[in-house]
Amino acid sequence: MPHLISIHDLSKTDLLAYLDLAQTLQNHPQTDLLKKKLITLAFFEPSTRTRLSFEAAALKLGARVMGFADANATSIAKGESLSDTLKVMGSYSDAMIIRHPQEGSARLASEVAGVPIINAGDGANQHPSQTLLDLFTIRQAFGKLEGLHLALMGDLKYSRTIHSLVEAASLFDMRLYFIAAEGLMLPAALTELLKRRGVKFSFHRELPEVMPKIDILYLTRLQKERLGQDVISDYQSLSLDMLKDAKPSLKIMHPLPRQNELPPEIDHTQHALYFEQAKNGVVVRQAILLKTLGVSHDE
Repeated sequence: MPHLISIHDLSKTDLLAYLDLAQTLQNHPQTDLLKKKLITLAFFEPSTRTRLSFEAAALKLGARVMGFADANATSIAKGESLSDTLKVMGSYSDAMIIRHPQEGSARLASEVAGVPIINAGDGANQHPSQTLLDLFTIRQAFGKLEGLHLALMGDLKYSRTIHSLVEAASLFDMRLYFIAAEGLMLPAALTELLKRRGVKFSFHRELPEVMPKIDILYLTRLQKERLGQDVISDYQSLSLDMLKDAKPSLKIMHPLPRQNELPPEIDHTQHALYFEQAKNGVVVRQAILLKTLGVSHDE
């Protein structure tokens, strides 16, 4: 049964197939490919863009949707196990999109729910649909994915968006720059993966060190909900002044929501790409739904 659980499960060819289908859907929209399907949105954590863009994607393809955006609205609040909840929800629909604070929750869903599962974020682990829309946005902006210089700045330790994107970028010969405060650097397992794949990367404490070299700056907020007792006092923010040494073609991306790391004045520069990035979530998630449900574009 097809699932989308982790970028680690996908090859470069797989990733490109999602992007190509999304491009086809953008060029030639379809409205009834999923008209007989019912999709469950099981969001145990807060979400704006991911939940609503998946819902928009399903509705634009003719599907019906059901679900919740508050775990307290489920029987888990009464003590039911996550496994039992997922098994029951899976029996009601054709596919399930799940976001949950527990790492491995989407994998669990794929084992017990009995329907295709799409991971919309499992704790600090993975966010594969976000990475697919990130790659789609990068390819639209630069006309390619190969050989770009990508800097990732912010909470690299707890951001599932970063973790998925790093794995995908490693398949496209991107040069990676990691910029983070002490205690927020990339997990060791990912740096080991990059070494095994022969990816060039480096660690930095300040953005100006790499600004003239980079094609893309990818920012993330501080994942306060996952920090526990960690205290971070030197979290970095972008400023207009930092862009003076940037390439004219530099693009700034952010999965949103943002905090102080990305001030609103950046929105009005030629570098801002994050709202286009969010907009692309609908067509990319349409492609994900079609592939997960095994429905071809020309049906």
